[in-house]
Amino acid sequence: MTTTSARYRPVMTLSGLPATHAVTVFDEYRQPQLTQIAGENPLTLYVDKREVVTLMTLGTHPELLALGYLRNQGLVSALQDIVSVQVDWDVNAVAVTTRTGTADWDEKLGRRTVTTGCGQGTVFGRIMEELDQLRLPPVPLHQSVIYGLLRNLKAYNEVYRNAGAVHGCALCAGMEIVTFVEDVGRHNAVDAIAGQMWLDGIPGEDKIFYTTGRLTSEMVIKVAQMRIPALLSRSGITKMGLELARKVGVTLIARANGRHFLAFHGAENIVYDEMPAPRPQGTRVRSADGD
Repeated sequence: MTTTSARYRPVMTLSGLPATHAVTVFDEYRQPQLTQIAGENPLTLYVDKREVVTLMTLGTHPELLALGYLRNQGLVSALQDIVSVQVDWDVNAVAVTTRTGTADWDEKLGRRTVTTGCGQGTVFGRIMEELDQLRLPPVPLHQSVIYGLLRNLKAYNEVYRNAGAVHGCALCAGMEIVTFVEDVGRHNAVDAIAGQMWLDGIPGEDKIFYTTGRLTSEMVIKVAQMRIPALLSRSGITKMGLELARKVGVTLIARANGRHFLAFHGAENIVYDEMPAPRPQGTRVRSADGD
């Protein structure tokens, strides 16, 4: 990942936890085995000593998770307003200090919608209103890039392979995976990537976002806020996710696996440069997530 050393960076701890933990289990023959399980830790976010939310997280990128959460929820608009991000796992807390304070946060925190994200996911009502002003310009997406990206992503999902119980999200530039994050909830993974983009000044306009989870309204909102024009998943979508993608202009591709995908929105933006042989008439389309 390319970073710009001249960019402002708040004072931050580096307090990532191990992603997995070894435990002894017993199989169907009553034989002991050593296996890995995913971490899950409560992390309460405080901003200027004001409690905001408790997130259940793998804990591998807590500082980026806090930054991305504040940005995606519209609570802090400029990175320069953040003085420090300090994580203390002894008390399961992350303390963010700002230059502007939280005196005007009552209205921001008062209107929220509980979403379908795994663990805890909230989207504040004001953000839904701001989406009325957001339209992403169409960006061409080559079919060959989709196939190449899906091939390259097979090398990731390390925590999932070892322990399961997590979702993975990736920020991609063409077929290149710029950054990949796993967490117990997909919304945490996307927030951590948003925090990384904010911290390092990574633009979203030329990127693709990939997630292993379903494409809900929350995922479309977060990707749109990051100005990423294409959202790709191996799983399915929800009705509201599709409606919001149409509204803001996100190319929405789901059930993507191998050389199969379904473009639910933005098919006109896909350059079909690797057309497969026609499917025999009457062949049933199987989903990648078992639907």
